[in-house]
Formats: sequence, C-alpha cells, structure tokens
Amino acid sequence: MPSSIQTDAYYDTDACKLSEFTALIAQTTHPDDVPHASSVEKNIPIYDMRVLRTHLANPEACRALKSEWAHVIRNGAGVVALKHAYADTSALDQATTVYEEIIASEKQSAGGRGDHFAASGANDRVWNALQKLCEAAPSVYLNYFCNTAIAAVCEAWLGPNYQMTAQVNLVHPGGAAQQAHRDYHLGFQSAEVCAAYPAHVHEVSPILTLQGAIAHCDMPLESGPTKLLPFSQAYKPGYTAWRRPDFRALFEERYVQLPLSKGDAMFFNPALFHAAGENITDSIHRFANLLQVSSAFGRAMESVDRLKMCKLLYPHLLQAQATNTLTDAELAATIAATAEGYAFPTNLDRDPPVGGMAPETQAAFMLRALAERTPAQAVSDHLDQMDHARLA
Repeated sequence: MPSSIQTDAYYDTDACKLSEFTALIAQTTHPDDVPHASSVEKNIPIYDMRVLRTHLANPEACRALKSEWAHVIRNGAGVVALKHAYADTSALDQATTVYEEIIASEKQSAGGRGDHFAASGANDRVWNALQKLCEAAPSVYLNYFCNTAIAAVCEAWLGPNYQMTAQVNLVHPGGAAQQAHRDYHLGFQSAEVCAAYPAHVHEVSPILTLQGAIAHCDMPLESGPTKLLPFSQAYKPGYTAWRRPDFRALFEERYVQLPLSKGDAMFFNPALFHAAGENITDSIHRFANLLQVSSAFGRAMESVDRLKMCKLLYPHLLQAQATNTLTDAELAATIAATAEGYAFPTNLDRDPPVGGMAPETQAAFMLRALAERTPAQAVSDHLDQMDHARLA
C-alpha cells in the first residue's frame, strides 16, 4: 500500500515555479465578488467608508462586510482600500504634529536607526508609534484610534482581542523604493530560517498578522505609495520565493499602485508581495502610519523567566561542552527549550535590526556565546543588556 506521508513538507527555494506564480497573479477581481465595494481599481476593491460607516453600527451588516474583507484578503486580491477611513482628518493632523515633534527629538539623540528593507536614512521612522503617541498626547491618541472602520477590518482578519502596533514612516522627496518582500512573521526571517519552517507554518503565518497604512497626507503616484501585487499572497511558497531575482523582476513588471488621500487607509495580507515606492517628487513628504496588527493567539500559555533560566543554565552548558558530555545537537536542544528564540516584540529604538531584518535573539546569542566559549559573567551581563533593550 503506498505511503500517504508527504515527503515535500518544506518549501525549497529552487522548487518555486515562476509559471505557477504568474498564473495566480493573472486573476481578476470581479465587481460581483465584492458587492460592498464602490469600485475596483487595478484589481483592488475600493470601499467608501462615507457610505459604509452606517454598516459598522449594524451587527448583521457589519458581519457581512467583515466577511467580504476577509475573503478578499485571503482569497482575492489580498488588499482592500478604505476611502475616507477618517471622516474627520483633524485627528490625523494633530497626530502628525506630535509625531513630527517625536521625530525631531529622536534625531537629536543617537544617529540613524535600523529599518526593514530600506537603507538607514532613506526615511524617518518612529518605532512603537502607538505607545509614543499615547504617552505624548493621550487625548490625540484617543481621537486617532477610536476609528471603528479600522477596528472592523482588524476584526475581519484577526477576530477580536487583536494586538495593535504602529510605526510611522516618513519618506522624503527622493526617497528610494524598497525591494519586493513579504512581511511579519516569516517575512522578517532570513532565507535560512524560513527554510527551516515546514510548509504548513508558511501557510499559517499570514493569518496571524494584518498589515495596514493610514495616509496622513495626500499620496499621488509620484510620491511612491505602496507597490502591490494583487493575488500574490496566494502563492504558498512565497516566503521562500520573494528573494529570488526572477520573482522580484516579475513583481517590478506587474505591480500596481493606488493614489491615496489624507484619511484613506489600506490593509493587506502580510504575504502579499509589496514594497514602498520611490518618492520622485520635490515637495511631498510621504507620511504614513504603518499598522502591524497581531492575532490574540500569538502568545504562550505561561509567563517564563527565560533570562533567569539562561543565566543559570549557561555555566552548565559550558562545562558539558568542555567535557564532551553532550553533543552540539543536544546543547542546541537545551538552549531551544530555555532561551527566547524569537526577536519580537522588542523595542526597536534600543534593539534595532542591525545587520539583518531582526535583532539577535536570546537563543542565537546563547549559541554564539557557547561557540565562542564566552565566560559566564560576560554572558550574564550581555543577557541583561539584551533584556533591557527589549523592554518597552
């Protein structure tokens, strides 16, 4: 009897087929599939929240709208545009003023900051813009995040009890475009780390996060609004494929962009191939607040003091290594059970992704320290520094 065990449980970069990807992105969004949309532009459904805002107050109508958004984000174009997400843009103006003050203050402190997929200095980034706005101006924060349209689209994809984060991105005239990529979670891992995750995790990763952007100013095409490749989120091996030159070249041939007005918002599947566009204007400072919203289920059951455990364990790891009582694989297994192996969440002001897309984790540092036979006290001190950098 033939075995039913799957033998290709991992996505190999070399096995990604451009022809299959091309067929997926050749799909078309039909207006009948998005009955709540006011129009479809470049395969992206456009929702006029001036019309739909009353739906949000009606449980049955809101459920139907959220179901449509979830279908588009998962099986359709992968992206929805919400026109007039903010009926009153004064909340954006007030928040912009606060964020500009934060940017000016942070520029006076330690130099350039790490950024994902873009050269440092190409823009101004405010990490943890959510907390910083709340601390600087709670009343402004209240008026900004009381938006029921944003709450509805977050619930449409993630369900209730989602976890909001935000990062302001200000791209100045001449700001260069990003390269095509996918986003958090697997999109922020190296190719080697991605390859270590089995295929089903690649398929789960996108449903744990929703990407969004709120336009704080008018964004004509020449200012470089986000480049998007509709339907590309449906390509299951995409977290390994997006780094390949042929996939990136196809993205550059086929991407679309939508102009946005102040108060508009856009939300998309984190697996959608996308990239910030080039700002070729000489006067528009493209200001967006990038929302990265996480599922409530992205947390462990118990709170574990992994810092304390790492400090207690490390001298014993050193001794086991020195006496060859455990193999390298056994040492690594112990570290995996003990140390934090994921870089996020963190404080990206103090813990920037230097030299990569994510800061070094406890587990990676422990493995490195063991390989370098770093003394226990030095490891303990560095672990303290890492812990402090990650704290809010």
